[in-house]
Amino acid sequence: MAAKQRALTTDMTDVRINPEGFPRRILLAVTGLSPQVVTETIYALAVAAAPGSERFVPTEVHVLSTVRGAEQARLTLLSRDPGWFHRLRAEYELPEIAFDESHVHVLQTTDGRPLEDIRTPQDNHDAADFITEWVRALTADEDAALHVSLAGGRKTMGFFLGYALSLFGRPQDRLSHVLVSEPYEASGEFFYPTRESRSVELRPKLFADLSKARVELAGIPFVPLRHGLESRLLSRRTSYNTLVDALKVSLAPPELIVDPRAGRIRASGMIVPLSPTEFALYAVAARRVQNGGKLLEAPVKLDRLSMKNKDWSPRFLREVRSVWGEMRIPPRLEETLTRGVNNQWFSEHVSRLNRRLSQALGQAAHHYRLRKPRRDDPGYGINLSLDQIRFEEIAT
Repeated sequence: MAAKQRALTTDMTDVRINPEGFPRRILLAVTGLSPQVVTETIYALAVAAAPGSERFVPTEVHVLSTVRGAEQARLTLLSRDPGWFHRLRAEYELPEIAFDESHVHVLQTTDGRPLEDIRTPQDNHDAADFITEWVRALTADEDAALHVSLAGGRKTMGFFLGYALSLFGRPQDRLSHVLVSEPYEASGEFFYPTRESRSVELRPKLFADLSKARVELAGIPFVPLRHGLESRLLSRRTSYNTLVDALKVSLAPPELIVDPRAGRIRASGMIVPLSPTEFALYAVAARRVQNGGKLLEAPVKLDRLSMKNKDWSPRFLREVRSVWGEMRIPPRLEETLTRGVNNQWFSEHVSRLNRRLSQALGQAAHHYRLRKPRRDDPGYGINLSLDQIRFEEIAT
């Protein structure tokens, strides 16, 4: 199994997995009118890798581009002549690499139309979503290692590609930029350093030997943020803006605002919809933090045959009134607590409340969920400090 070949290399900040041992090794690049960044990157990864560095021979290549850029990639890299990708493979005897016209993908709008170019804010938005979805889909395969090159295309395309890898990247994934020596850089006649000496006119009256070119890969460290996304965002198509908003919530400092007048809460900037009963439970727990843990002691443990807790229910009702105000308590909740409730009722509502928090807040919910009683703290609580909770009106 390929997993046995995956060597771990550790530095002071993270653990990285060598991508060479993965059965599926994918090179993903954005290109514009200079598709040679693809062959330059393959050369740097598979041919010119320095001794002791990671060598990455892709098993497949995918290119993302506009309509014009995709056409340039097909004509220069994949045609019979000049067919620079096929020349590179043959000249350096590289193994089979899946890369044909079906691997050149044209950026699309949200309604499926091909993008001619990125000229408007809407074009920018559509390109971001398209690029992000490709990175999400490719990183969903546990047996794949992804190498992302952001050397080509418009600057916005490179930014979105790099940021998407930050959103979804794993320890085996890499990000790089290819560097080409002068005067070969930005020449339409250069695609990779040839084995044999070959003179070409790079620009008018400027001739150079293709075999003398230097192509190097600059690895770009990226901050992995995948752990901050909830599983549903990793498993389905989601817009770039939605992913960024979800991460803002996940990584923002915890802040809870409780609005007893409106019966709602805002956590990490997001309004969380709660039923009146759930709000009552949560508001009392939040007030307990403010009062140094003096409210909401753990309910008395009940025998499974017992249906009521006459000692605890009235005490909880008093605490709800102290937070909400007697005239504000929903009549049905007040009637329920006056009759008395058992442990099962309480546990079910706490579980339902915590599920709502998880659904609304994703990974950030761990700051806000109700914590069950512990030996050193007999009350239900919230893992927030006093300065992270405010009781005030929530502006709409």
